[in-house]
Amino acid sequence: MIRITSPSRLHLTLIDMNASLGRIDGGAGISLTSPHVVISAQRSDIVEVTAGSVLTDRMVAAARKVLPEGEGVRITIEEDMFAHVGLGSGTQAALSAAAAVNELYGLGMSVRELAIAVGRGGTSGIGVASFESGGFIVDGGHRFSDKGSFIPSSASRAAPAPVLFRQDFPDWDIVLALPDVQGAYDTSEVDIFRRACPIPLNQVQELSHLVLMKLMPAVVEKDIEAFGHAVNHIQTLGFKRCEVELQHQVVRDVMTLMQESGAYGAGMSSFGPAVYGVVDNKEDAAYIMEDVQDLLDSTIGGKVMITSANNTGAEIREV
Repeated sequence: MIRITSPSRLHLTLIDMNASLGRIDGGAGISLTSPHVVISAQRSDIVEVTAGSVLTDRMVAAARKVLPEGEGVRITIEEDMFAHVGLGSGTQAALSAAAAVNELYGLGMSVRELAIAVGRGGTSGIGVASFESGGFIVDGGHRFSDKGSFIPSSASRAAPAPVLFRQDFPDWDIVLALPDVQGAYDTSEVDIFRRACPIPLNQVQELSHLVLMKLMPAVVEKDIEAFGHAVNHIQTLGFKRCEVELQHQVVRDVMTLMQESGAYGAGMSSFGPAVYGVVDNKEDAAYIMEDVQDLLDSTIGGKVMITSANNTGAEIREV
């Protein structure tokens, strides 16, 4: 039997949704220790996923795409992850199921090959890289000619984007808030891309400058103040600004509250509604968590937790 624990991820921003240089997408993100997906898997005559989950269909479909003809797999979901909240559950579910089949049947496929087989990573490469290695990741997007349009990963069949930069993320606490609303996905996500893109070139240029000359050096130098400043600025630029503006007012209020309560930086992951704040000590993290939970309890509801970066990627082991 195989057990796989896969990380969630924060998607900080898409970088270039203008495509004037012939490339599109690009992104920055952080792998998280929790929430996560934990599955166990063994060979079977059929394909089945036990335990009800919104991720079940994704796992079944992914397993079938890599299984040798006539073979099956029995997957048990031991720990589930929230879906459609901006943490990349779809990619982790699909890769976990595919990786289980890969191990059980000795297929020898790389994480990238598995991602291509199950159709993940077509817009952002952060989730695939998080599964593979964890850490802080910047990917280089895709040739616009390969995609042909501005579309999300769920609608793209492009191969996962190349990783340009990968660095262990510092040992900072991350306060993660999950307001009780659902982020955009499937057709609604596609519609947002079509309406918002292309993003003006000057915003893409400013964001690229910020990522290269502030966000990335801050991670290398473990400069939480510079990192937080970059995160706050990102929320006002490019495609991320469009994502934030579409959110429930409480989601935006959570970001503001985190910043005012002591987080060096606070932002929204992917299409939300997940909001993260970065702090350098557990006392501040606990204080911010309490403040945000009070806000959610008095408005739309939700859950707040304290997590940290995963710098190793998915754990795959025999049990």
